[in-house]
Amino acid sequence: MAQPAPSPLELDSKYDDYDFPTTAPVAQNGHPGFLTAQQQAQVHQLRLLLEKEGYTKRLDTLTLLRFLRARKFDVELAKKMFVDCEKWRQEINLDELLPTWEYPEKEEMFKYYPQYYHKTDKDGRPVYIEQLGGIDLNAMYKITTAERMLNNLAVEYERLADPRLPACSRKSGTLLETCCTIMDLKGVGLTKAPQVYGYVKQASALSQNYYPERLGRLYLINAPWGFSTVWGVVKGWLDPVTVQKIHVLGSGYQKELLAQVPAENLPKQFGGTCECQGGCQFSDMGPWREPEWARPAQWEKKEDTTIQNAPGEIVEVAEGEKAPAAATETDAAKADAAAPVAA
Repeated sequence: MAQPAPSPLELDSKYDDYDFPTTAPVAQNGHPGFLTAQQQAQVHQLRLLLEKEGYTKRLDTLTLLRFLRARKFDVELAKKMFVDCEKWRQEINLDELLPTWEYPEKEEMFKYYPQYYHKTDKDGRPVYIEQLGGIDLNAMYKITTAERMLNNLAVEYERLADPRLPACSRKSGTLLETCCTIMDLKGVGLTKAPQVYGYVKQASALSQNYYPERLGRLYLINAPWGFSTVWGVVKGWLDPVTVQKIHVLGSGYQKELLAQVPAENLPKQFGGTCECQGGCQFSDMGPWREPEWARPAQWEKKEDTTIQNAPGEIVEVAEGEKAPAAATETDAAKADAAAPVAA
C-alpha cells in the first residue's frame, strides 16, 4: 500500500493553540500531517456536532483526531465516545481535580505497585513502567482507596497529554502522541493473578474508553509460564493494529527492550544503566523536566477570575472577559494629590 502524501494539518484558531510540532513522525493514514480531504472534513463535522450539543472544551484538532482514529473515522461513533468521556470527566470532577491533585500515599503504594514515567525511548516517547508482581489489594486499600487509585491514574494520563508529550514533541521535532509502556509481570503467580488482572482490567478500561490512541508500544516482560497460551487467545479479540504494538517477552527480555529504550534511560533493574538519585521510580525525569523543552501545562494557566481592583473592593470577572486594570499605588497617590484639600 502506498504511503499517504504529507498534507498540512488544518487548524482551527478557536481551539488549536499548539506550541509544539503537529506532524506525525511516520506517514500513517489518519495521523496528523497525513490526512485525506475527507478525514479533514470529518474533523470539522465532529466538532460541529459536539458544539451543537454544547461542548466547548477539548475540541482541538489533535484530540478529535484521536477519537476519530479510535473509531475508524466513523463520526457518530467517535462522537459517542467523546460524549461518554466528557460525562465520565464530570462524574469524577477531573477538571477540578487535576490542578490541585496530590497523592501523598504514593511512596507507600509503590512498595506494592510502582507506576511511573521515566525518561524516553529511542523514538523520543515517554517510557511508562508498571511492576505488577507486588500487588496486594488488601494491603493497598489500607493505604488508599480504589477510587483514589483510579483518579491518580486519570491525573497521570492528563499529565501525559500535557506537559509530558508536548515536551517530548518539542525535543524530537515531530508530534509524539503515544508512550512506550513496560509492564513487569515478575511475581504474578496463580494466587495473585485474579486480583492483579482484576485491577488491570479496570485500569485498561479507563485507558481504552477515555484516552484513545495513547499506546505506542507495550512490552510485557517476565511473562509467567502459560501466559503465552492465554495471550494467543486474547489477541484474537483485539484489533490487529493494537496486537502489533504488544510484545510478550519472558525473562530474557533485555535485548529486545534495549533495542527500543536506550540503556541510559532504562532503570538498572531492567537491564539499563540508569540510577536516579532517590530512585528512578520517584524521579519523573524526562524532557518535561528539562527547561529547554518544558512549558506550563494548559491546565496550569487558568486565569484568576477574582481581581483586587482597589482597597476593599473585589471585582468578579466572568471567564473570557478582560479584567479591568487594577489601581496602582501611583494612581492612588495622583488621585490624592488632585483631590481638593478640606478647609
